[in-house]
Amino acid sequence: MPTSNIRDGRPGLAAKLLVVALGVAAGLLIFEVFLRAAGYTYPLFYEPDESRGWALAPGVEGWYRKEGEAYVRVNGDGLRDREHAKQKRPGVVRVALLGDSYAEALQVAQEAAFWSVAESRLRSSCGALAGREVEFVNFGVSGYGTAQELFTLRERVWPYAPDVVLLAVTTNNDLIDNTRSLKGTDEIPYFIFRGDELVLDDSFRRDPAFRWRQSAPSRAGRWLRERLRFVQAIHQGHAAAKSALAARRERAAAQASKESAGASSSASAAPPAQAPPAVELGVANMIYDEPADEVWRGAWRVTETLVALMSREVAARGARFLVVTLSNPIQAHPDASARAAFARRLGVRDLFYPERRFRALGEREGFPVLSLAPDLQLYAEQNKVFLHGFGRELGNGHWNETGHRVAGHLLAERLCRAAAPETRKGEPR
Repeated sequence: MPTSNIRDGRPGLAAKLLVVALGVAAGLLIFEVFLRAAGYTYPLFYEPDESRGWALAPGVEGWYRKEGEAYVRVNGDGLRDREHAKQKRPGVVRVALLGDSYAEALQVAQEAAFWSVAESRLRSSCGALAGREVEFVNFGVSGYGTAQELFTLRERVWPYAPDVVLLAVTTNNDLIDNTRSLKGTDEIPYFIFRGDELVLDDSFRRDPAFRWRQSAPSRAGRWLRERLRFVQAIHQGHAAAKSALAARRERAAAQASKESAGASSSASAAPPAQAPPAVELGVANMIYDEPADEVWRGAWRVTETLVALMSREVAARGARFLVVTLSNPIQAHPDASARAAFARRLGVRDLFYPERRFRALGEREGFPVLSLAPDLQLYAEQNKVFLHGFGRELGNGHWNETGHRVAGHLLAERLCRAAAPETRKGEPR
């Protein structure tokens, strides 16, 4: 009869597993202590939201380093902002800012964000406000389109009783974010036209992936990631590996395409091909020209209808509605020849078609449109600086600290002018 592990003095399987588990736990504990001592943190800033798809998670804080670097705190009401009392103090002019990643501004410190700069500037130098204090409340969330901003207005903004609702429009992606075929995701709400009626498509709420994110295991995973740095490190490592693999595939595809084009040109005596059509420069760049197909005409129609609807809802609440169009990297490029070459490749006369179109919308609907891109372009060219991008990506991406500062000053100037009694309806621009 065989002798058991207990009788022959050797540990059993359970004991071995316990030793392994204790060793792994000790290793993870040491790794956690090391990461905390090194200041490593990559929290998950977002959580599922039943009406908008996702929203900032209240109380989350940590470093954001994907572009730029800033320590980010989300306040108790789920805003990338300081804490605000919903009850407005007497004498305060409260501005509710709706927008996407430019308003959320994770790339820079909170006090450097354009809305914070504008708030400080208005408080210190706007005589038209007659000493009244200005308070911005930032409702911006990355990736939001106009539909999600409309739900934010309806569900989150009104308890703060704003005097002004300011919609910040990022022209090179807001129309994409409002159109399923352009956005390429089923994880958010859309508005679509059925005949002449604008209707909500909130089918994302029934999507299995969305339901999973609201499940108990998924919530437990978010809880662990919020609190354990080694879980954040594992997640970031996985994301970095996926990103590197995707980049390698893109480089391989580009190289194969280049080699194929070279082989084709050497085998033919045909003249060189013309410049590629605008769509090959990226779908977002279709924004700089009159829409040429039904998808883009539909994107403009939905977006303009949603903005007009938002303006009427704000007016019905007794507040003032304004739109501010921001800038895209190429619009604020400091090199005029680079901008001109880009416009020629697109086949457009300039890069301000979206600004003109939103301005026309404001004139039709009776609300002011403040266009920052032309003045940001002028500043960048005169001062030979990039207002977008960080480090090796200077010139691409979101506003850097200089971009936020200049945009904040321009916005404060326009808002102060709009507050002047002699300002006509629909101005300034």
